[in-house]
Amino acid sequence: MAADKLNEAKLSTMEENKENATEDGIGLESILSEFITLSLYELLQIIKDSQQQHGLRHGDYQRYRYLLLVLMEAERAWSYAMQLKQEANTEPRKRFHLLSRLRKAAKHGERLEKLCESPRVDAKTKLEAQAYTSYLSGMVRFELQEWKAAMEAFNKCKTIYEKLASAFTEELAVLYHQRVEEISPNIRYCAYNIGDQNAMNELMQMRLSAGGGGGMMAEKLEALITQTRAKQAATMSEVEWRGRTVPVKIDKARIFLLGLGDNEAAIAQAANEETKERLYETLLAECRDTIQAVREELKTEAKQRERSDDAGGKVSNLQFLHSYLTYIKLWTVVKRNESMAHVLQAKLKETQPDENKRGPRPQDLIRLYDIILQNIVHLQGLEEDHTFQKEVALKMLVYKAYRCFFIAQSYVLVKKWSEALVLYERVLKYAKEVQSKAKSLNNSLKDLPDVQELITEVNAEKYSLQAAAILDTEDTPEAPTQQNVRDNTPLCERLETFHLDPALVGKQPNLVQFPPDFQPIPCKPLFFDLALNHVAFPPLDDKVEQKGKGGLTGYIKGIFGFGS
Repeated sequence: MAADKLNEAKLSTMEENKENATEDGIGLESILSEFITLSLYELLQIIKDSQQQHGLRHGDYQRYRYLLLVLMEAERAWSYAMQLKQEANTEPRKRFHLLSRLRKAAKHGERLEKLCESPRVDAKTKLEAQAYTSYLSGMVRFELQEWKAAMEAFNKCKTIYEKLASAFTEELAVLYHQRVEEISPNIRYCAYNIGDQNAMNELMQMRLSAGGGGGMMAEKLEALITQTRAKQAATMSEVEWRGRTVPVKIDKARIFLLGLGDNEAAIAQAANEETKERLYETLLAECRDTIQAVREELKTEAKQRERSDDAGGKVSNLQFLHSYLTYIKLWTVVKRNESMAHVLQAKLKETQPDENKRGPRPQDLIRLYDIILQNIVHLQGLEEDHTFQKEVALKMLVYKAYRCFFIAQSYVLVKKWSEALVLYERVLKYAKEVQSKAKSLNNSLKDLPDVQELITEVNAEKYSLQAAAILDTEDTPEAPTQQNVRDNTPLCERLETFHLDPALVGKQPNLVQFPPDFQPIPCKPLFFDLALNHVAFPPLDDKVEQKGKGGLTGYIKGIFGFGS
């Protein structure tokens, strides 16, 4: 870590010395030799590309030598200043270095404008150089808070770029219009600091329409809005909610409550859903920070009560303020999810041009309404306020009806007609219950979705569902009605017939019968000698008698060979 900081310090010092050495004509070799080793890969390629793109293709060495060199020096100083501006948020001392780099960039811009006064330079390039120099000069004056001079420089830059944009084709003019949009907030900011109060309204509108986007101007604009609200909050001492007025002594809470109306108005007037989502996130972030500040004060208040042995049966002003801010946060989350649900519902009704692309499904809306119901559950509080409890219960019924409606639609997609019909009936039950309870609560449905519209849609869906169920029954042949009947026949024996058998994807699929049944098979043939019964053998009587007459004498003769 220490080595990184040392290298950063060396590089910063090297930047300063290099700038001074360049202006004084001193060589950089001795300066660079004292610091870390640097490398520039493909140097020849960079040189050739720059030469071909900036004049040398047509032999214009003067353009390559002067104009481009000065322009790059100005851009180099400006980009370093922007880097320091980002780092100055955590290291304020770098602001002095930032101003030095901006002045250096403006000086190089003036040199570029002076070089472009040559008769060899065309009119377009002269105007471009004048606009660029005015922009850099305006940046310097803006950082020095010289509002009048900065406004004059930015106006000159804006005028030139608008004229250049009108002279080009639409494709080329886009770049100039973007630069005009970038400097317009700076001009209005300068006008406000000079004393034009109308500029503040324009800045607020630009900030809200941008949805709290980032950028160099965004930080100053946020600081200006906070400063303005802080001045207005000094006169704000209390807030009223649920018929009770409580003092607001925390500055952060005052500023937040003062800007709450503006933020809600901006959300209502948002040009698109993306902007609305950013505004919701900004409002929720501010609300969370305010709640945290109130919690810190609540801890201090709790310690003081412990020391004074005060049980505190009644809700204190600080606790009531905390409940109010929590209600704002939760209800903002509800409205944000409701806005997202409206967008998904509109897309759900549209026909998807690309079947392969996944579109919104009823399950996505069910998830959103689940989150809404979870937040409404956390709205439970102020047990002594029975009207508040009734309003929370009514809101719960409304969003339950919408959640049930999209669950029914998810069943319709899989052709579960009876389940969907039961759920539609439950939606109607919830909606009619809401209408009956809302009569006793004034303005209780003002910020809630229209249940009458939901009733009309459900009735239409019911008729469509019944018609689809009848058509599905008529179009289905009788044979498939037996498809879901459990069949113990193995799969290998019913390959020609389709059956929906969930067991096939289970742990014991019935694929073949094991062990298999015994089946008769042809065995090896047996051969019988039938001719033996018809064969007459020669008589053997003489052989038998000779053998009987020999006796012992014949036996002896046979041994010694006398009889042979």
